[in-house]
Amino acid sequence: MTYALRFLPEVEEDVLGGYAWYEAKSPGIGEEFLRMFYACAGEIARNPLLYRKVHKEFSRCLLRRFPYAIYFMIQADRIIVFGLFHCARDPRTITTRLRDREEPERP
Repeated sequence: MTYALRFLPEVEEDVLGGYAWYEAKSPGIGEEFLRMFYACAGEIARNPLLYRKVHKEFSRCLLRRFPYAIYFMIQADRIIVFGLFHCARDPRTITTRLRDREEPERP
């Protein structure tokens, strides 16, 4: 089955924040961070069932080389990416942010 990949608007802020932080530490690392994010997003689109659920219907894909995780949900024929969070964050904070970002199911 082919899934359409959709990102909530907040994900852009998450990604840009990570990019800016890494790029400030060492020029070029931010670009590598972006490449890893998009590579993982592509893997999710190709095979979302590879990743286990970590909170209710939210699944998580860990980025290689960077301590970040993409949180997403499968809804019918689409995958919704709800956030990109640093893995050192308190899991309760991540759960709260995911709940705040939840998108109502489409009809």
